[in-house]
Amino acid sequence: MYDMPPEIDVRADGPLRIITLNRPDALNAVDDALHTGLARLWPRLAEDHDARAAVLTGAGKAFSAGGDFAYLEELGRDTVLREKTIAHGRDIVLGMARCRVPVVAAVNGPAVGLGCSLVSLSDIVYLAQTAYLADPHVQVGLVAADGGPLTWPLHTSLLLAKEYALTGARIPAERAREMGLANHVVAEALACAKRIAEMPRQAVEATKRVLNIQLEKSVAASLDYATTAECQSFQTDDFHATIARLNSAGK
Repeated sequence: MYDMPPEIDVRADGPLRIITLNRPDALNAVDDALHTGLARLWPRLAEDHDARAAVLTGAGKAFSAGGDFAYLEELGRDTVLREKTIAHGRDIVLGMARCRVPVVAAVNGPAVGLGCSLVSLSDIVYLAQTAYLADPHVQVGLVAADGGPLTWPLHTSLLLAKEYALTGARIPAERAREMGLANHVVAEALACAKRIAEMPRQAVEATKRVLNIQLEKSVAASLDYATTAECQSFQTDDFHATIARLNSAGK
């Protein structure tokens, strides 16, 4: 459905679309195929006339473990791939912000890096008790241009956003709810999406747009700088040394 790569499964359930990040053996870590698919997904969802709400989740134990280390290493070497990925990151952010269909995140496990960004750009967030959020971009020498620090100041205090963006520390499920980064720590995302799908369509979509105009304005104010800074960070000695160490430790 939507001509997605196998790394993204989209299933129709009446007016609902169940979107599953589908690399369970890799904890849904983001590779080029998954990242490219996410960039294409949101316009297709918006164009799906029969879609009234969507649930976003991960296959297996994790929502998403963040960037695949081999993919990150390749981004540090390949200028063409890096430029494509940076552009796709922008498409993911703006695509989610502009998508007319309400997206309910069912965070079934760790949501790290881009996984955390997808959660922060969703409309309603349900976390499993064992889930956590983390944006470790800075820990690996990168600037987070595709979520996290872009949107956290709208959900929580600027001080808390700075603390977790600058340290990359994990945010346990209950702490995330207390901070305003999640709505509930309970597995009821599907029921919530079904309730939304039953509401008057124009009212739901226009109300989401009213709310997300503020999100889009905030993101647009930072996005150009963020994407330029992330592109530069892929070329730093700190990034290359960190990824080499992580890849060596994983072998």
